[in-house]
Amino acid sequence: MLVYDNYNALAIGFGPTERASDVVFSIAVFPRWANLFFLQGARLPDPHKLLNGSGKQARSIRLDSAELLDQPELLALIDAEAARLGLEPGAGSGKIVIKSISAKQRPRRPA
Repeated sequence: MLVYDNYNALAIGFGPTERASDVVFSIAVFPRWANLFFLQGARLPDPHKLLNGSGKQARSIRLDSAELLDQPELLALIDAEAARLGLEPGAGSGKIVIKSISAKQRPRRPA
């Protein structure tokens, strides 16, 4: 797991190794909401139209509440992406890496 203070948000990346290029899922935490990113989400089937975005790779879901993480449709997307990549639950290193990737931070807005 990688935790880093990005330009606009605190980001938590989940992947099988400590390398940022191996991150599969990412949660970006903003003052009023969080987004769950599927970094290869454009390849995922999305029959319930949960994913937002139109880029070549990433898709995201805005999480206005923690309860959304328990939706069967969202859990199915997470499982589908892990299966597509051949990832097994608990197969990662179990390490947490914390870093700042932005050279210059802009001031935070009040919550």
